[in-house]
Amino acid sequence: MDSIGFLFLGGMLLVMWLLIIRPQAQAAKKAKLFQDGIEKGAKVVTSGGIHGRIVRVDDTYVLLEIDTNTKIKIEKSGLSMELTAAAYGEPEKKSEAAEVKS
Repeated sequence: MDSIGFLFLGGMLLVMWLLIIRPQAQAAKKAKLFQDGIEKGAKVVTSGGIHGRIVRVDDTYVLLEIDTNTKIKIEKSGLSMELTAAAYGEPEKKSEAAEVKS
């Protein structure tokens, strides 16, 4: 292969990384931060579409209250960041909420 072929191959790999691999990695990191930041009392939506309120948070799962005296135990990875944001809006950061109240 000549040098132009190597440049073309390198350019294709760069474009694939920019358009496919990097955005997926960023989305996975953002979802992990969302799941790790879940707190008791937060309203969420599961990836299956179940709406509820977090009652208890453990290392790998949460207890979700979906109705009065009806609770289900689900994995944190089953919480959907996109659906939660669409249903309940973006959650306020604690520091932002404190600034607004001041």
